[in-house]
Amino acid sequence: MSELPRTLNDWLDYQMRVHPNAIELGLDRVREVWRRLGAPAPAPVVITVGGTNGKGSTVAFLEAMLEAGGQRVGAFTSPHLLRYNERVRVAGHDADDETLVAAFARIEEARGDIPLTYFEYGTLAALWIFAHGHLDVAVLEVGLGGRLDAVNLIDAHAAVVTTIDLDHQDWLGDDRDSIGREKAGIFRSGRPAIVGDPESPDGLLAEARRIGADLRIAGRDFAFERDVSGWRWRSGDTVIVLPMPQLAAPCQLANASAAIAVLHALRPQVEWNPQAIARGVAQARVGARLQRFAGTPEIVVDVAHNPQAARALAEWLRVEPAPGRTLAVFGALGDKDVHGVAAALAGSIDAWFLAGLEHDSPRGLAAADLRSAIGDAFHAETPWSAHADVAKALAQACAEARAGDRVLAFGSFFVAAPALRFAASRIARRVG
Repeated sequence: MSELPRTLNDWLDYQMRVHPNAIELGLDRVREVWRRLGAPAPAPVVITVGGTNGKGSTVAFLEAMLEAGGQRVGAFTSPHLLRYNERVRVAGHDADDETLVAAFARIEEARGDIPLTYFEYGTLAALWIFAHGHLDVAVLEVGLGGRLDAVNLIDAHAAVVTTIDLDHQDWLGDDRDSIGREKAGIFRSGRPAIVGDPESPDGLLAEARRIGADLRIAGRDFAFERDVSGWRWRSGDTVIVLPMPQLAAPCQLANASAAIAVLHALRPQVEWNPQAIARGVAQARVGARLQRFAGTPEIVVDVAHNPQAARALAEWLRVEPAPGRTLAVFGALGDKDVHGVAAALAGSIDAWFLAGLEHDSPRGLAAADLRSAIGDAFHAETPWSAHADVAKALAQACAEARAGDRVLAFGSFFVAAPALRFAASRIARRVG
């Protein structure tokens, strides 16, 4: 290439063209580029977070708890919702365009003729920025799988796997055992390996033991319980009394519990500070995880996109019912178990507004194809309609809503992003 891209958007467009595939699992290429960059340590302490669901929330809990204790934290997450910069945070702030562009230019200089995927560029940029960011702790969210994901080129001091369910079967396997073995690849011999799901598949646990990881399993080595004022986390003789998190779903207690178990396992590399942990639990935020926007109707935005996440969403709807109906704006990618998602929520939804995503992602389903994939997942008498995109589906759902109704937008990050913009625009119009 004769001239490097100039802006962040130019770099992102360029990265989409460098590698013929959006995904190519394997560490050889990305490890060699990192070696050419000098392979600096991203931080004195590194934590990786993998799993099927709950990764972003667990990163948010870790980031908030560590920062409440005075640590300087870098956090890498994906995908983003509204701006690419969200993927790389240092000390609570998104990386600015200039910092990302400088990192991409350095990676481009080092890679030579080695092709990198879009995600691999982003991973290397985050690691490079963290390595020069004077951090105390780096928290890295695994993208897809674990063993062969680009994040796994770093030997983490502790790793957590949140949950295991069927997702990305084309890459990871067709059953929970196979997927669990892939996810366990982020564990390291002799280092803390936190398993956040007390019903994790045997494949995950067997692979962790084969690696020689220091297993800490939810329900066996640590646990949580609700009480009248909040909840308690317990491991052996250690007990912490905690406030309820702002992150609303019932499953968030399990995510927070796993995050606390990571910090408990990392003593004394990271100071054990129960007061900071409590503040972090209360302060943690992450977008599009049951994010609520008041109004008539209320709009709730969630990224649930597989059956496990849909079951958690259904449980929240049961615990927090709307006074009126729940109107669902749903869009999905073609490689997702659309039938399973719809079936998990069928009893909670009064009307479906199906949104096409074919213009947002090469994998996005058109509304008609989405309806075919849903099949008999919801009752034939349940009202449904097809819409060209998320904004049109939301507009129609809001137009049909009556007093007390709730509009729920979910199914993909490609649903969540336009839903957040729609909700923000509605608030701006109301304020204006």
